[in-house]
Amino acid sequence: MSTNADEADPATANAENWQFPPYNRWAYWHVSDILPTQRIAAPEQARTLPAAEGPAAAVEVSQVGLVRLDGRESTVGEVLADTYTDALVVLQDGALVTEWYGAEGAPDRTHALMSVTKSVVGCVTAALVDRGLLDTDRPVTDFVPELADSGYAGATVRNVLDMRSGVRFVEDYTDLEADVWQIGESPGGIYGYLPALVAEAPHGKRFMYRSAETDVLGWVCERVAGRPMADLITTFVWQPMGAEFDAEIICDTKKVAWHDGGLCATARDAARFGQMLLDGGTVPAGDDVRTVIGPKWLRAAWAVDADIRSVFAASPNEASMPGGWYRDQFWFRPGSFGDVLLCLGIHGQMIHVSRRTRTVCVKFSTWPDAQNPGYLQDTLRAFDNVGGALGGRHSSVDRHRLPGIVSGAHRHGAADRPEESHDD
Repeated sequence: MSTNADEADPATANAENWQFPPYNRWAYWHVSDILPTQRIAAPEQARTLPAAEGPAAAVEVSQVGLVRLDGRESTVGEVLADTYTDALVVLQDGALVTEWYGAEGAPDRTHALMSVTKSVVGCVTAALVDRGLLDTDRPVTDFVPELADSGYAGATVRNVLDMRSGVRFVEDYTDLEADVWQIGESPGGIYGYLPALVAEAPHGKRFMYRSAETDVLGWVCERVAGRPMADLITTFVWQPMGAEFDAEIICDTKKVAWHDGGLCATARDAARFGQMLLDGGTVPAGDDVRTVIGPKWLRAAWAVDADIRSVFAASPNEASMPGGWYRDQFWFRPGSFGDVLLCLGIHGQMIHVSRRTRTVCVKFSTWPDAQNPGYLQDTLRAFDNVGGALGGRHSSVDRHRLPGIVSGAHRHGAADRPEESHDD
């Protein structure tokens, strides 16, 4: 598979330009050479990823067909080549179907995951709840009193988990003066920036994707556990899920982790994370299973109700994910082969988890722009169809269904259209 990116001289990538093309093509694979990071340690024994056997092994993933957003017939390989792909890993039932790496990549090399980090921090929260250390109905100020005079006064942990506080935070990646850029550059660091945010709406009444929500959530987790986020991810996610390689998380000048988008990990371990989610928060442990996240947490996230759907339907995100919802730092959308859980990050990071086809697809990318509606939709369609091909499934799309209406007991385009601000 060839890719369509310009190459950059590694010597010219630095802390100021690492997220911009063409520097990100090298920098996303070498973040720790540019920015301060903290180690997330892998366990001594990794979860194995055996090679796929049987019908799945015979599927040529790159040749799976799809129809792109613009109506063109295409193949998965063509979509991957056209969307600045850095790495690809596909699992079915925990077995490795295929993997591919670009020029800078390798199975043991970490890559910036951007807002996929949010989903991992959400799982740290779940682990603390499972252990009775955190009640999501309590106000965030019970744990972080520094926010008492901020817009977060009165917001609960559940509000920030589901991005439903009323705080004003501008998530505009095209404006370098927007909050999403300034929070990491603040002289006081992330925790110095958050107390200055103000409320613009009642808490709990809307869904609006904002990275500050996850930074508040990470602050709460660190306060509850009395440990930095790198240690919490190590203890509650990375080691229990059987990661193969160390990861790292970017930190600010005050040594505070970028909870909203600082994780750097290998594609294989991103796939292991997705497989753990697919398996209901568990991983194999000899003849038994080990619980990473309690089953109630993921069941609640998948089972959307009318309230969660209605606030999502009223948000800008409905345009690109009709019928979708956001819960516990995960995205969900109705796909061609059933509902799909997504972990997303700007510049094209994705973990695509399909319960119906039992597949996990991971794509690392370095899109030139933070967001690209065509690239996103084409990748979603590609991974939906990969799952269908591997699972021998026929599409479940009801072509007579109105856009935005999701079937199921719990639920009552153009390339130049602005995409939702949903990943950092």
